[in-house]
Amino acid sequence: MSKPEVWLRGPLEGFPPILMPVAQALLQASEDLGAALDLTPEQLWLRPGGAASVGFHLQHLVGSTDRLLTYAAGGQLSEEQLGFLRGEGEPSGHAAQLVAQAREALEGAVEGIRRTPETSLLEPREVGRARLPSTVLGLLYHLGEHSSRHAGQIITTAKVVRGLGGLAKERINRGE
Repeated sequence: MSKPEVWLRGPLEGFPPILMPVAQALLQASEDLGAALDLTPEQLWLRPGGAASVGFHLQHLVGSTDRLLTYAAGGQLSEEQLGFLRGEGEPSGHAAQLVAQAREALEGAVEGIRRTPETSLLEPREVGRARLPSTVLGLLYHLGEHSSRHAGQIITTAKVVRGLGGLAKERINRGE
């Protein structure tokens, strides 16, 4: 029998109740990434129907987690972060490597959230070049839901590309 989802396993040690759903969402997303582990390189980068590839979603989880935590800490993006953003979706690495990188980013975020002082949650933060308004709490909650959304897309897209079977390589060769 499989384990219940993270949010049904009880409280996480060391988290204020207001941040526990964020940490649980990140841990669940990390577990859900296993759906991509058995993909071939062709399947990893296939864009069925023009949808984003599983590889893109894995890279994006790494980059977006870093970017959102930077904003939550009160910073703006570095040139390195902007360069990573521009490279998201460019085929590199294999499934196990990308899953490991995404899990490391998500699990690192969980530890960062554990260290976030509750007193800082309503502090204002600015997002992006337009310096759109948010708060530490808003950014952390967005990180949780954003990660969940991309983990769900990884699960779905992985099922689709597995279902394509031998058609995947043929479609890649045709540029689809």
